[in-house]
Amino acid sequence: MQSLKVLWRRRRSGLHSTLLIAHHRAFSCVSNPAAVNDCDSEVLVEGEGCSRTAILNRIHALNALNTSMGARLQKLYKSWEENPDIGFVVMKGRGRAFCAGGDIVGLYKLINEGRIDDCKEFFRTVYSFIYLVGTYLKPNVAILDGITMGGGAGISIPGLFRVATDRTVFATPETLIGFHIDAGASFHLSHLPGYWGEYLALTGEKLNGPEMMACGLATHYAPSAKLPLIEEGLRKLVTDDPSVIEASLEQYGSLIFSNNNGILKRIEILDKCFSGGTVEEIIDALESETARTQDPWCSSTLKRLKEASPLSLKVCLRSIREGRFQTLDQCLVREYRMSVQGISGQISNDFVEGVRARMVEKDYAPKWNPPSLEQVSSDMVDQYFSPISELEPDLDLPTTAREAFI
Repeated sequence: MQSLKVLWRRRRSGLHSTLLIAHHRAFSCVSNPAAVNDCDSEVLVEGEGCSRTAILNRIHALNALNTSMGARLQKLYKSWEENPDIGFVVMKGRGRAFCAGGDIVGLYKLINEGRIDDCKEFFRTVYSFIYLVGTYLKPNVAILDGITMGGGAGISIPGLFRVATDRTVFATPETLIGFHIDAGASFHLSHLPGYWGEYLALTGEKLNGPEMMACGLATHYAPSAKLPLIEEGLRKLVTDDPSVIEASLEQYGSLIFSNNNGILKRIEILDKCFSGGTVEEIIDALESETARTQDPWCSSTLKRLKEASPLSLKVCLRSIREGRFQTLDQCLVREYRMSVQGISGQISNDFVEGVRARMVEKDYAPKWNPPSLEQVSSDMVDQYFSPISELEPDLDLPTTAREAFI
């Protein structure tokens, strides 16, 4: 508890001088006024008094993020941060998802229409909001009740409190669609214990609520049935003190009983295999463990890796390893550069092909290029981490005004 208070005092003192108090602000998510109502309906607002709740409400798309949602979230959060009457904020999703990530089908369509600049705007908008969450002046609570993947993790994990439930399904499945782990994932995954980050980034495997607690992705756990009590308790609070909010969350927390057949039983094997210096070494280690133990977890993990894009595997491993020694803003800037490379098609069209195979035509038979790890050159991986051109601007984050403390 003491370390939480110290961190919060540091964040408040470091950021407070940069904020301008603004009680009233008009919100417009896009330049077209006719689109404002649609934008407003995709991110609802609840609350009065000391807290506000942002509700992701794109139920038909599992609350997948688009550019207008990212822009609205950013404007709401900035306004709430500047309002001295608001002590803390909450985010949740409607339906069976908290947030399934970015709208990759929407990006797929934009790429096929040649609208690359619109894709870049999406990444800039969402990544900038993620940085805002990671440097937020006030306590923020994310209620991860349901599917929480990719960008859904990105807009919640950098916050102070993350509540997982028995309905939570977490994953970063980017290698399976020919992309790279983004939205800050190279930061928060790389800072997990041992080699959890490498495992989650490369395989895209799912975690449940107890597993998220075990590795530190979630700060609290409660059955979904208790969420109305948790939310009612939060609504009654008149505070900006994170320790008071934490005590309220813990009031309805539950003991966690994890599946003994899951990943928590295999941490030693996970660390042994995923500590390899290359993707090839990781696969060799898993093959050896499979032959030695006949453990179905090893064989299913191997199968998962062999379904993924070979280029994405090598890119994601390097991204995790670099992220371990970078700050949140450095990771986001690098990931933006990588995302622009990924959508440009200059190195490979794996992203478009992966989305086509898994999300559009759903034949689940992507034709990766290159088709094997052996054919992924070091130059290809290096290019993924390079600017697309000398004229291509990097992601511009307000690091002078808002220093990342995580």
